[in-house]
Amino acid sequence: MKNLKEKLNAGEAVNGCWLNSGSAINAEIVGKAGFDWVTIDLEHGVGTENNLLYQLQALSASPTVKIVRVEALVRQRVSRLLELGAEGILFPQIQNIQEAKQAISYMRYPPEGVRGMATMFRAVDFGQSFEDYYAGGKDNILGIVQIETLESLNHLDSIANLDGVDILFIGPADLSLALGIFRQFDHPMYVETVRKINDAARKAGKSTGVLMASPDQYEKYYDLGIRMLGCSSDSVFVSQGALNMAGILNDRREKSK
Repeated sequence: MKNLKEKLNAGEAVNGCWLNSGSAINAEIVGKAGFDWVTIDLEHGVGTENNLLYQLQALSASPTVKIVRVEALVRQRVSRLLELGAEGILFPQIQNIQEAKQAISYMRYPPEGVRGMATMFRAVDFGQSFEDYYAGGKDNILGIVQIETLESLNHLDSIANLDGVDILFIGPADLSLALGIFRQFDHPMYVETVRKINDAARKAGKSTGVLMASPDQYEKYYDLGIRMLGCSSDSVFVSQGALNMAGILNDRREKSK
């Protein structure tokens, strides 16, 4: 985890993808593929918390940083994900500084937060490494706030400057929809908004992330200052691979007649 933060702080790009199938086997395959980070999606993904444990276990054999997108801003949900082994929490649909403060408080123990205390859970090897976990909580857990609504754009500086927010993560689909230019990622209004988000993060000494629609957008986002770059998901990898192979075999069959 520290390595990922250090890379971002040094201005290096870190590459990742989404896991939204709920499959532990897919998580294991993706974890060994060479990504710096993955986000297990509990907001829109097929998997539930029951699948999450097995995905985190499958990812344990790789150095890939394990982020989980929580589906609701609920204290008990955030604590549960961290105790299972999430190394970062992605909070979607954060509207303002009050919600951002609430999100970060759920990740931290008192007096800085309201996270419930336990010492026997998976993330601390069931009690064996709690002291190190507790002492390094601020450094070892990523706080990621998703910027994807018009209201959040009105609070960029205050959210970016909040202690505990490490990354402002752009949600292109929701953001472009909110701007009235759905999926028009080359639209000047969208590009300017992305630049505004990154400027707020940079001024606060933080980083910016995005989930790209295509790897063809990599240079565009990189040039805009984005350094946490994600693209696609395990479901897409399987779907595209299956469609491609079926197409090849069907084409060979036709040519063989």
